[in-house]
Amino acid sequence: MNPNRSRRITEPAHNINRRIRAKEVRVVGEDIEQGIYPIEKALEMAIEMDLDLVEISPNAVPPVCKIVDYNKFVYEQKKKLKEIKANAKQTVIKEIRFGPNTSDHDFQFKLKHAVSFLENGEKVRAYVHFKGRAIVYKEQGEILLLKFAQALEDVGKVELLPKLEGKRMFLTVAPKSGKN
Repeated sequence: MNPNRSRRITEPAHNINRRIRAKEVRVVGEDIEQGIYPIEKALEMAIEMDLDLVEISPNAVPPVCKIVDYNKFVYEQKKKLKEIKANAKQTVIKEIRFGPNTSDHDFQFKLKHAVSFLENGEKVRAYVHFKGRAIVYKEQGEILLLKFAQALEDVGKVELLPKLEGKRMFLTVAPKSGKN
């Protein structure tokens, strides 16, 4: 082994068996009479069943411990976390870029795309990018974004009104319905 690399020893995420410091614990688990036991009696019960005593709620009074196979317990915890993450909705933000002097045809074209994005349940972030001295036309950019928001009001709701950040003016529109 390379002496410069440190060995990573992982500590268990929960207190198990002899690491539990409470004098008495509430014991839960399968095929067990639930109740409050002295720590020694609880450990004895776990050893008899050839399982581990795992502290699942250390802040309770008395702490709650479960008699279970620790590796199986950790596996199920990870599985639950993964399932929760999979069910969490990812918000997608589509960006649409305008110039301060965007033509009407280009505006309609980009508006059509924004409508389809909102109907698919995605947020739309429209912005006007000012190049060079075009920043003097920031009122035009704001009018353009407000016109854009007004055209989208039947499919989306404005989350963030036009706001200038550096050389860009942003507007955020979210879908009205809770579609995915």
